[in-house]
Amino acid sequence: MNARDEIHAQIIGGLASAKFPIMSPEDLLAAFPDGANTTCKAGDLEVSAGEAVKLLKASDFPFNDEKQVADVIVERAGL
Repeated sequence: MNARDEIHAQIIGGLASAKFPIMSPEDLLAAFPDGANTTCKAGDLEVSAGEAVKLLKASDFPFNDEKQVADVIVERAGL
């Protein structure tokens, strides 16, 4: 599994118990197990939820499921 796929899978896993739709960046951070400090790692690559949320735009919301969140974050991060 490459870094993109690994980070994508970790985001989905981190949001597995989240309640959707997620309407705001604050709600998204609250949905991660350790909030903004939740970290996804793949090899030397490390991305925190706090960093990832900075890549999002107001127009990205609402998110309807964890895959949608993961898709947008990995694309915006250039993974």
